[in-house]
Amino acid sequence: MAAALEAICFPPEQAASPTTIAERMAHYADHFWLIEDEGGTLLALVNGLCTNEPNLSDEMYESPTMHDPDGTWQMIFGVATAPAAQGQGLATRLLRTVIETTRAHGRQGLVLTCLDDLIPFYARLGFADEGLSTSNHGGVPWHQMRLTLT
Repeated sequence: MAAALEAICFPPEQAASPTTIAERMAHYADHFWLIEDEGGTLLALVNGLCTNEPNLSDEMYESPTMHDPDGTWQMIFGVATAPAAQGQGLATRLLRTVIETTRAHGRQGLVLTCLDDLIPFYARLGFADEGLSTSNHGGVPWHQMRLTLT
């Protein structure tokens, strides 16, 4: 389900493959946040690992073993909403849940990367734009966004 939603929401070079999603789920299933409809159809998801590294690197996308359950930073890899469910605030709801969960675990904060057009969306949730990331995931320039909690 998660891989299918990624494939719909992201270009092939950016979407996590079914194998990558399965490996992530095996290592940190509790760091997948989902919203499903009454019939069990996945409408939105957020996922990512925890680490003591302060910056999101391309290696993290492909190496689920980098997850540290006691890590100080929650990295966010994917924020995806099914096209038919967009505009209903589902991604915002999930991200607020992730922020509160991260806070409850006493982590320093959250880090994600996004394209230029999504900077205002994440800024409304309290993330600060740190400029261009070193990440070249999918061959495009990304902005690193950080929400510091402590």
